[in-house]
Amino acid sequence: MEEFSVVTGISRPTISKYFNDPSSVRHSTRERIEAAIIRYGYRPNLFAINQNRKFTKNIGIIVPHIVDPFYAEIVRHIELRCAEAGYWAIVLGSHGDPEREANAIEMLYSLRIAGAIIAPLGDSSAPDRIRQLASDIPTVIFDNHMNGEEIFVGTDNFQSMGLMVDYLCRSGEPPCFLDMPAVNTNARERREAYVRAMEGQGLDPFVIPVETTEWHFEELGYRTGLKLLPSRDLPWNTVLCANDRLAIGLIAAAFERGTVVGRGSPSALRVAGHDDHPMARFTAPGLTTVAQDYVSIAENSVTTLFDMIEEGRRPVDPVKRVEGRLILRASA
Repeated sequence: MEEFSVVTGISRPTISKYFNDPSSVRHSTRERIEAAIIRYGYRPNLFAINQNRKFTKNIGIIVPHIVDPFYAEIVRHIELRCAEAGYWAIVLGSHGDPEREANAIEMLYSLRIAGAIIAPLGDSSAPDRIRQLASDIPTVIFDNHMNGEEIFVGTDNFQSMGLMVDYLCRSGEPPCFLDMPAVNTNARERREAYVRAMEGQGLDPFVIPVETTEWHFEELGYRTGLKLLPSRDLPWNTVLCANDRLAIGLIAAAFERGTVVGRGSPSALRVAGHDDHPMARFTAPGLTTVAQDYVSIAENSVTTLFDMIEEGRRPVDPVKRVEGRLILRASA
């Protein structure tokens, strides 16, 4: 910008003022600057400009897996809202690795972010480090509650799982529950929600346990299905999976074992999930599930964060739970 000022003969403060708000300089000066931009091919370093401000417009986002469709959809909505409000979203993935998550947090400090939106890994996270960030910088936690004083936005697992258990019991046999690895509070809440809902129906819950902490849910559902389906050693021909990715793997295993999935035949296996994964409607048959409200989770996270940054206002209720919606397809 200093060099551009020299070659154009326009003062650096005026040029800086133009790039912050073109309408803030006189029309004739604006025309001179824009003509010089074309002539010299000048492009300002917006990152450097942002870092030089007293308050940056950088918003840091950390998610466990950027390629996971749930996180990808949330991040997409957050990025759009940030852009509309004049903020720059910087997305970092922890890749299921606690050390990478800790490094991502350090990176946010170095970027002088105005605020952060984080989905922690869960039990393997360093909660003290995340809470320290939240005390230093406006921060909203989403998806995985850390059971502290943090500001949180996420799905009401007890409402959503209860909704699904009620539907499955009304429409056929009660569901067994294919658990997910106990990697975070979502895993524990969904299992507990299933147990409560079954007991509320006067039924004994039946949990199919898992013995891994991996995030490869499709593979886990597939392997579990290959073991379970030949013997069908289950009290009911209905399986509610803790998430859709498990259910997608289970349906693949059923196809391989020649087990019919869906409604109608008494011998068919009914399969249901949770989340409304973008691929859930394309399984064969389409997956009955509970949809998480991606837009509401993203919108609440961003709105809460902007209020904290711009108004210095902490929400009266730090925890926002969003209800799920039942999506009926042919699998159950």
